[in-house]
Amino acid sequence: MLPVFVACYILVSVAIGFYVSTKVKNTRDFAIAGRHLPLPVVIATVFATWFGAEAIFGVSSTFVNEGLNGLVADPFGASLCLVLAGFLFSKYLYHQNFITLGDFYRKRYDRKIEILTSIAILISYLGWVAAQIKALGLVIHILSDGQIAESTGMILGTLIVVSYTALGGMLSVAILDFIQMIVVISGLLFIGWTVSDMTGGINVVIDHARVNNKLDFWPKGDIYTWITFFGVWITLMLGSIPQQDVFQRITSAKSAKIAFWGSVFGASIYFVFTFVPMFIAYSATLIDPEHFQNIMAFDSQFVLPEFVIKYTHPFAQIVFFGAVTSAIMSCSSATLLAPSVTFAENVIRPLRPNMSDREFLKVMRICLVVFSGCVLLYALSSNLTIFGMVESAYKITLAGAFTPLVFGIFWKKANHHGALAAIIFGISSWAGLEIIYGDLLLIPAQLIGLMISMLSMFIVSHLTQPLSLTLVTKKT
Repeated sequence: MLPVFVACYILVSVAIGFYVSTKVKNTRDFAIAGRHLPLPVVIATVFATWFGAEAIFGVSSTFVNEGLNGLVADPFGASLCLVLAGFLFSKYLYHQNFITLGDFYRKRYDRKIEILTSIAILISYLGWVAAQIKALGLVIHILSDGQIAESTGMILGTLIVVSYTALGGMLSVAILDFIQMIVVISGLLFIGWTVSDMTGGINVVIDHARVNNKLDFWPKGDIYTWITFFGVWITLMLGSIPQQDVFQRITSAKSAKIAFWGSVFGASIYFVFTFVPMFIAYSATLIDPEHFQNIMAFDSQFVLPEFVIKYTHPFAQIVFFGAVTSAIMSCSSATLLAPSVTFAENVIRPLRPNMSDREFLKVMRICLVVFSGCVLLYALSSNLTIFGMVESAYKITLAGAFTPLVFGIFWKKANHHGALAAIIFGISSWAGLEIIYGDLLLIPAQLIGLMISMLSMFIVSHLTQPLSLTLVTKKT
């Protein structure tokens, strides 16, 4: 019964995608929903930016193992990222009518910077989208009672998401996000209410978590422990700001004011509701400690779905897995769309500038299918957990794309020489340290990469100011 209901829900989502595809008339509809989205839909799409696999399975399992201290990146860093991005994009970039962030890099610097930052953004999505695909495989595996392998489930999940995203683009994503946010919030609240009855109340669970130090947020240790803590926080908070999915969700709003408040409300709702799956997963360890300790020793990501299947009513199971499927599908659809649009707009289009809008729309869809295949291969081959994939996704954009974005907005002296140095030295220092030293570094490699990137931008831009002024004089 449970798999049938979830399958019907998925079919309805795909049908909506097919219907919305008839409303997509051009590339702006496909990439940023024609900039017509009202506040409630923008809130839903911003909420869905992060509320996917990592928020339900990754964050909850990390909380059970490490407590709040292990969640500095998500939801704390992720929520602040959406607020900061909402401020930057709505105030400084919204009225520029860019389709992608790569357009900003090209206009502010040059074509080289556009390509390099677009490629860095594209690479960062591998880990993020792979986490969603991995979670879809996990859900399908559990719903089939182990009859369908996780790898096969990943393939099926990818095909499902690609089908409606390739057809309807951002317009399809936005409409489904709005529907799926309602399903997710109501579904998880219902499960949380059911679980609280089984544990004796919310306060019982909170008190137990407090006694076991699960609510301790700040680290205990030397200065390097604190640096690592803030390094993890900054990676997601700042590294995910130069991201196409965040940009397109915010700038799809029909006004700059809606773009800003949509990001603030969406981030706030996201932060609050990540605690619901945490509460449910931790409650499971109180209801049946021995059983779930064994599951945690195998893979803590199974705690939440195993608990729902074993201890809740069939209706509650339908609600839960419907909510989970909603969250993962809404998150993965936009994160597949974003890098595909970026690559098509900022790498392919300049090579064929005379393409018609209809031809370019076709290119965007082809890019989405190809990128989906790459993500699937990565998800199938990686041994990282869902949370681990998300945490590692934004190191390259922190080291290479964040500095040119922020300096380009706020510092008039930033030029293409400085941006190029920031990208090259930031990414190479991060990657080199990561490869050579790995976890042995006392300071996170991506944090060193960020500092070198900023320093390179500042020094090289200053040193090349006379050259830039000379070039401007000659042109005039």
